[in-house]
Amino acid sequence: MEFKDKIVVVTGGAKGIGKCIKEQFEAHGAKVCVIDILDNDYFKGDIADKATLEAFAQKVIKDYGHVDYLINNAIPLFKGIDKCTFDEFRYALDVGVTAPFYLTKLFLPYFNTDASIVNISSTRDRQSQPQSESYTAAKGGIHALTHALAISLAGKVRVNSIPHG
Repeated sequence: MEFKDKIVVVTGGAKGIGKCIKEQFEAHGAKVCVIDILDNDYFKGDIADKATLEAFAQKVIKDYGHVDYLINNAIPLFKGIDKCTFDEFRYALDVGVTAPFYLTKLFLPYFNTDASIVNISSTRDRQSQPQSESYTAAKGGIHALTHALAISLAGKVRVNSIPHG
């Protein structure tokens, strides 16, 4: 596939799956805008923070004027009921559900024709394991959000998810 001149946004793109996604899009000609709490070559920031998301979205639009693909890949906190605090649980939901929702909202006027949103979901939302409540709840939330956005954005932006693990 050729992605020349396509603008791709990847959350959590500094390592792991996100880095592989970034590298593959770049190898096929895309310009990739990464946001991650780790150092990267585009934007370092915490997607659980509203002001950070707004600054990131403004930078992407200022730099490129539109978005073709939004890949919501950042991994939520993985903690269980025994050790996860209220604030940590909320943080997991902010990273896993709120940030993808808000980035979609921020980019909505700027999605190009035939734009796509791909949410990295997980089988953990249906097939959990002990002490995984923060991650499981966030992945369940992104699964539900994907379906709702697919209906709401039908005809404007394709919205799908790809389960991981």
